[in-house]
Amino acid sequence: MKKLPSHKSLRPTSAKVREALFNILRDKVRGASFLDLYAGTGAIGIDALRLGAEEVVFVEAGRDYAEDIKQKLTALRLSDKSLVITKKVLACLSDRELKGRVFDIIFLDPPYHTAEITEALNMLGQIRLLAKGGVLVAEHFVKKNLPAEFGRLRLLRDYRYGDTVLTLYKEADNE
Repeated sequence: MKKLPSHKSLRPTSAKVREALFNILRDKVRGASFLDLYAGTGAIGIDALRLGAEEVVFVEAGRDYAEDIKQKLTALRLSDKSLVITKKVLACLSDRELKGRVFDIIFLDPPYHTAEITEALNMLGQIRLLAKGGVLVAEHFVKKNLPAEFGRLRLLRDYRYGDTVLTLYKEADNE
């Protein structure tokens, strides 16, 4: 695989946080439809597939990173259970690129020191992408306090790991 360009905003989820994430989600991953927003290296979505997710949709704006994800999926023989969309997340959500689809798990990990997490959560709170009983997980910097509600999304719980927080949401009417 070719060397990917250095990208200041790319901050892969640490192994410790990935392990914690999948411990939190352990009963939900097998057979799940998983949406990995701001996919970066693809590690989260690939781990979901390895743990039995039925399908993973990766959304990554960086062409080189998206191509690298595709190459990894091919090498791991996971291409048939995945889709890689090369587009900015906010554009993908506003263009209704995912219209008609719902996901059991939505994971988003935008660049920490931007307003994108709030913008993406606002959009996700307005459109129906989360399946009944599904969970949305937002990874963010510890100093970024997220509201308890974004449209239909309601806070379930926060988990802190050093400077990283995993904030879980569900849809209010998906009890």
